[in-house]
Amino acid sequence: MPSLTSLADEARIALDTVADRATGLWSPSVRLGVTGLSRAGKTVFISALVHNLVHGGRLPLFEAQASGRIAKAYLEHQPDDAVPRFQYEDHIADLVDKRIWPASTRAISELRLTVEYESASAFGRMFSRGRLSLDIVDYPGEWLLDLPLIGKSFETFSREAMELAELPVREEVSRPWRQLAASVDPDAAADEMLARRLFDSFSAYLAACKEDARALSTLPPGRFLMPGDLEGSPALTFAPLANLREGRARPGSMRAMMERRYEAYKTHVIKPFFREHIARLDRQIVLVDAMQAINAGGPAVADLERALTEILACFRPGRGSLLTGLVSRRIDRILIAATKADHIHHESHDRLQAIVRRLADRAIARADFSGAAVEVVAMAAVRATREGAATRGRERLPVIIGSPLAGETIGEDTFDGETETAIFPGDLPESPAAFFRKDVAPTSGDPAIRFVRFRPPKLERTAEGVTLSLPHIRLDRALQFLLGDQLA
Repeated sequence: MPSLTSLADEARIALDTVADRATGLWSPSVRLGVTGLSRAGKTVFISALVHNLVHGGRLPLFEAQASGRIAKAYLEHQPDDAVPRFQYEDHIADLVDKRIWPASTRAISELRLTVEYESASAFGRMFSRGRLSLDIVDYPGEWLLDLPLIGKSFETFSREAMELAELPVREEVSRPWRQLAASVDPDAAADEMLARRLFDSFSAYLAACKEDARALSTLPPGRFLMPGDLEGSPALTFAPLANLREGRARPGSMRAMMERRYEAYKTHVIKPFFREHIARLDRQIVLVDAMQAINAGGPAVADLERALTEILACFRPGRGSLLTGLVSRRIDRILIAATKADHIHHESHDRLQAIVRRLADRAIARADFSGAAVEVVAMAAVRATREGAATRGRERLPVIIGSPLAGETIGEDTFDGETETAIFPGDLPESPAAFFRKDVAPTSGDPAIRFVRFRPPKLERTAEGVTLSLPHIRLDRALQFLLGDQLA
């Protein structure tokens, strides 16, 4: 992994850290990064985390909550005025009132949740009640996949993009872009309209790779699919080129223009994102939608592993000393969470966790990653189903019960989004090895496994009409790993 910062960048990071530490003497805070590739459930995770803490949700494995040491949790103004606020109230209204999933993360946002608690130790209780501010930073995982580009020249970027595009799982959808790129003379005069055509064609290929049938994950540049406030800017109007010769680009040529914009993208988009956000994190959760990759087959699982490797390589892991911690932040805990565990019966939860653990172990082994505690969990931040049993002949099948989203299908059945249905999702195999074969066809997900997407649940109400907190699977375990030591 190349260096992501210059000496000037490191100086600015050190100054920001000193300022944050000085403020933290009076108001302790932890910055939690929440990321994952699109549709992994980032928005839902943050909304459920806040909702359960603010409303005293059922969190038996989150020790501070289970023992009654949390007095209250509430939202406050976030410390970074230049970062959009995470619209928690809107997302909860979608989940609870409309029973629709909130819109996916498309740009960075932030939210501050403050927790007042009582220390678990008698010594700690001798002093004032504890107070911890949790600054939650939500950002698209696609943007992390850009960070490795910092150490790559335009020529390397172009070559690697072409190699990926020629893989069997991508070959068909990438053909229009590859044909257009092959027809371009890199030494010809720069042409703005041709640059836009190349960008549009390359972006369309990346978007096609994300569709459910392929469910691919390694698709840089990330801002091509998640542009945020940069949509339409020249810094995004470039694409890889074919037929690049050795040596420098001819001034005024197509290659020169593309190289200039590629370098501007690294300077003005990627580096500030790392310096201002990633380098300031204390804890990190990476949400992984392994279900979608499993549905799409072996190549999608292999591509998810490639993406996870690149994501983990972007963090600054480790434990800082008392001295170094004053000028530099390190991420000392990373949780890799397999989401949507409510789409399968609890008997397969540990198997799903084993699949993602293998993905994580292989990714960590390939990335230069040490010095931080890493955990893997299968979870559902909002549980959209409940479990039951159905009888087929003499066989008793474990099923999940919920309302599939309108348009979801199993065989010849298409769901209307309103009807509650019992579904036997099948069982994940005991060994995850089958999902790491690279010779499986792109759409050959196991037909014995039926994953469909469900609407958010109808929330239970007490006799007094009070709406209970959002149901979940293992959200409490995730909170204990990420925050338990901070509330001890």
